Amino acid sequence: MAKNTQRIAEERVGRHFPNLEVLNSYWVGEDGKHKFFEVIMIDTHHPAIINDKQLGVFCQANGNMSHRGRAYRGKTSAGKRGRGLFNKGKGAEKLRPSLKANLNRGK
Repeated sequence: MAKNTQRIAEERVGRHFPNLEVLNSYWVGEDGKHKFFEVIMIDTHHPAIINDKQLGVFCQANGNMSHRGRAYRGKTSAGKRGRGLFNKGKGAEKLRPSLKANLNRGK
C-alpha cells in the first residue's frame, strides 16, 4: 500500500469531522483484526485556538490557509513518514520537495 494505516485513519476522521483539522495521531492498540489510533484534532474557528500562540498558525482567521486539509496532503507525522521525509543523507536526495517533483524516483 502507498499509505500506511495511521494515515488512512487520519483521513477518515478528517472526513467525518469537516469543521475540525487533524493535528497528529498516535497508536493506541491493536487486536487480531483492527488497529486503533487516537487522532488529535482542533477547531480552527474557536476563539481560544485563534488567540493561542502555538495553535493559532493553523487557523484561517489569522490569514493562514496552508494548513487546511493537512491530513489529505501528507503534512501530519504519519503522512511525512509515508512520504519518506524522515529519511536523511545518502539515498534521500529525490524525496524533497515531493516524490512527484522527482518523477517518483525517490522511494
